[in-house]
Amino acid sequence: MTHVSRRSFLAASAAAATGSALLDASRAAEDIAGFDQTQTDYDRTTQWKPFSDRKVRVGIVGHGVCKFGLAFDLQNHPNVELVAVSDLFPDRCAEMTAQAKCGKTYPSLEEMVKDDSIEAIFCATDAPSHAKHAILCMEHGKHAAVAVPAFRGDIDDAERLLECCKKNRGLVYAMFETSVFHDDLYAMEKLFAAGVFGNLVYSEGEYCHPRSLGTPTLGSYKDWRKHGCPMWYPTHATAYYVGVTHKPLLDVSCQGTPHFDPAKRIPNAIGNVFTSEVGLFRTVEGGISRMIVCHSQGEYLEAGRVRGEYAGYNKTFVGDVTGKQRYEQAVKNGLQVKKYALPPGVQPGGHGGSHGYLGDDFIDAILRGRKPAVDVIDALNMTVPGYYAHLSAMKDGETFKIPQYSL
Repeated sequence: MTHVSRRSFLAASAAAATGSALLDASRAAEDIAGFDQTQTDYDRTTQWKPFSDRKVRVGIVGHGVCKFGLAFDLQNHPNVELVAVSDLFPDRCAEMTAQAKCGKTYPSLEEMVKDDSIEAIFCATDAPSHAKHAILCMEHGKHAAVAVPAFRGDIDDAERLLECCKKNRGLVYAMFETSVFHDDLYAMEKLFAAGVFGNLVYSEGEYCHPRSLGTPTLGSYKDWRKHGCPMWYPTHATAYYVGVTHKPLLDVSCQGTPHFDPAKRIPNAIGNVFTSEVGLFRTVEGGISRMIVCHSQGEYLEAGRVRGEYAGYNKTFVGDVTGKQRYEQAVKNGLQVKKYALPPGVQPGGHGGSHGYLGDDFIDAILRGRKPAVDVIDALNMTVPGYYAHLSAMKDGETFKIPQYSL
């Protein structure tokens, strides 16, 4: 597969000193945009029914600025036995232990994977390590879940991750992309699969994080958030096509917006000056998707919409005569566009009420031996387009082909 290597890309980028300054680790995750979005709906006529009484033996790694490791309620799932937790920082690890009521700890993931009693690990670690950590888990025979994105910055990680999943087909790999369990995207996915929309003519995805220009980003391990670009973290947006259709994006033309004051357009460690990037993508169906990752003032957005041949969805369903007929027929055939009930003790959580669903989906996929909501192909199809979008923005919108992946 032909692609632009990270090495050649970074070689052409400006160098900068690295640092390790972090925001106060005691900052509560609920103060970070997205974590407080708990409004969600589900089919209240049903109750959760256990598929099995087996408990998956789980390890959880990561309790950083976002305290993400425990955010998905894996520690409270009735089909989970939490074996151990880990964080590189002892104080964070101690806090994690107390909150999860788990007495066993490891100083690192590298030590945790040696524990043969652990079957599955959730890695809520720094984004540049997601692929490496998932591979490490699977190489030790463990199911792996990671926070988003699937990788960050190193395009070669995409191939390494895919090859690892091919070699370990009996293991579940899941990426916890929150948008797929937003009420609207969940409904869109079901409607698309039922053929209600027809082909998608146009789709949009928007990940907009409120931040005054020039203010510091959130703290991060080894300052990884400072050493990238907007489209290296695209999955909250690209999910609004890939998560709806489970199809890939083919090519991209992207533009970036730098600081409006030329004196403040200082390239970071990879040579990036853009605070926001907007990509126009061609889809495998022949439609168009507009995806945006934006840092500016305004409301927090993980949002999107689709327009198809017969119907569309923008918070609510709208269709022509054919679209409505297809919708009615799908409902008669048993279509349910609302989410299902969660297990007792598992809460929907933040990011649009998605956290608990992602944790439950991972465990259920392990128990049933099925694909999770976001498997490795969807994860790459959500993440890789952002890498090429930024390359396009660096070349004033030149169109770049996006690699296509399959198992």
